Amino acid sequence: MCAICGIIKNEGKVEEKLLFEMTCLMNYRGPDEEGYFIEENVGLGHKRLSIIDLKTGKQPLFNEDKKIVLICNGEIYNFKELRENLEKKGHKFRTNSDNEVIVHLYEDRQEKCIDYLRGMFAFAIWDSNEKQLFLVRDRLGQKPLIYSLVGKDIVFSSEIKSILLYPEIKKEINLEALSDYLTYQAIPSPNTIFKDIKKIPPACYLIWKNGNIKIEKYWDIDFTKKNYFKNENDYMELLWENLKEATKLRLISDVPLGAFLSGGIDSSTIVGIMSEICEIPVKTFSVGFDVKEYSELEYAKIVAKKFGTQHHELIVKPDIINILPKLVWHYNEPFADSSMIPTYYVSKETSNYVKVALNGDGGDENFAGYDRYYQTMVLSKLYSFCKKAGLTSSYVKNLIEKIYQKFPAPFPVRILEWIKEADDFGFGFAYSRRLQSFSDIWKEKIYSPWFKNELKNYNSIEIVDKLWEKNKADNLLEKMLYTDFHLYLPEVLMVKIDIATMANSLEGRSPFLDYKFIETISSFPPELKLKGKISKYILKKKLKGFLPDEILKRGKMGFGVPVGEWFKGELANYLKSIILNKRFFKRNFFEKKYVEEIVQQHISGRVNHSSRLWTLLCFEIWCRIFLDGEQV
Repeated sequence: MCAICGIIKNEGKVEEKLLFEMTCLMNYRGPDEEGYFIEENVGLGHKRLSIIDLKTGKQPLFNEDKKIVLICNGEIYNFKELRENLEKKGHKFRTNSDNEVIVHLYEDRQEKCIDYLRGMFAFAIWDSNEKQLFLVRDRLGQKPLIYSLVGKDIVFSSEIKSILLYPEIKKEINLEALSDYLTYQAIPSPNTIFKDIKKIPPACYLIWKNGNIKIEKYWDIDFTKKNYFKNENDYMELLWENLKEATKLRLISDVPLGAFLSGGIDSSTIVGIMSEICEIPVKTFSVGFDVKEYSELEYAKIVAKKFGTQHHELIVKPDIINILPKLVWHYNEPFADSSMIPTYYVSKETSNYVKVALNGDGGDENFAGYDRYYQTMVLSKLYSFCKKAGLTSSYVKNLIEKIYQKFPAPFPVRILEWIKEADDFGFGFAYSRRLQSFSDIWKEKIYSPWFKNELKNYNSIEIVDKLWEKNKADNLLEKMLYTDFHLYLPEVLMVKIDIATMANSLEGRSPFLDYKFIETISSFPPELKLKGKISKYILKKKLKGFLPDEILKRGKMGFGVPVGEWFKGELANYLKSIILNKRFFKRNFFEKKYVEEIVQQHISGRVNHSSRLWTLLCFEIWCRIFLDGEQV
């Protein structure tokens, strides 16, 4: 893992000092080595976390005549196979680095080189022959790549804070991106929180030439291509063969590696496979909290004992007041998934022992592991029943109003609201409600008149609507999976794991996110993923006897923290001191009356607003650091 950045000017020379500062600001992402390429209008910077080829793998890397220059953040897991084929074609390698294959592949295939790469990566190639910059982000968005156009010049980096050092870039908030953040607790690509800065979306590349850019998508998940076998055993064997291969590829390393172990099915499966492959006991790492219902340590111990791992566990009571500003600084833009806290702590503990850690990310998206999939499937059946019974949207609306007259906020009303939304706006809109922190109803309350007017008719839900329409699958479950592969996974989970690991100079690897594995599992019939109430059906069936029954039969538990309880107790005063502060309302985004109402309702226990309060808290801390210039 590494950090990359660069400045390409259409005219004039690159300022070396600025490039050095941009690169060194990200030292924690690559503390082992640094390297630069500076030639007139081109400047590339690289910070390296040495994982493969510790002696000669320093970057930038070049082709034979040094006309093609590469800096890369990531790993190419199939590099040995690619190198062998390239050497047969006459290519000469200077290092044993996995990344060097990219340079020679580009010589042969130009943009098509990406099709051969199996790994996680964000890289930049300067092609002196064509006088063009080639920026690429991996298929699942595991590695970040940010850029900004300044006139006809382009600036890029692994992180926003590095780009902000470029003097011509303004810190002007993108209000649509802020609206997206309040909806999804993160900002989806291609936007960032700043108007002048963009993300390259997952599975996309950007070409800059003569001050002009084009962005192309090179890969997508296709749920329409199906494998149909006669029995479930065939599916199980195909699944297992592909997952073992994906895991084995991710064990390539010249430094010690281990695995995160939560005690859930996904991380336990990866640890089990690693234990079969590795000749020495796997090092496993778990984090737990002193609040039992938020701790999975007992399950992690069961798995560690089963596979004889060298297990390390850490029980923490997070110092939120001190750790949160530091985390917000690392995340670069507003981000409000509260599991950022345990992920940071487990990464910090793990980095004391190894430099690479495998994880179970992607298991839920591949095999329909989230509760919201089953819940939505049930609601869709209720919707069908209502339609057949002639219960129109207006009828349901009247029924909701009558119930509200007698009861404050009963659960059946939420079901009826969902049915009405599905009827009025479609299932994409209805499903998006299950991903939201602030719904349109809450936004209408808390937004200031100025903020509403500036946003005009912009609606963040359209992001899901477009994904819903783009997906070719006609199955409801696969539409939800496609949406999560393009929204929740890359914009929340991948951001979280990248920042948490890189902040601690640790590399995270995800076998479930191997693109060939994903293509295989997307070819399975949806009923093999969610069968009645059973999520991850085909995976669990294959794991019977491989994982302990306590792990297979346990309920789904998120990797979270008791934010809601903290806001009622020990963090109540801290919360109020931040989001009920004059500074917060002077920014003119939110109405004081309704923010106070949310705080009072939550502290009194009337309504659980924990995710909304956390979203507002993280935003204000971000403003203080990145807009007001407060030091962390």
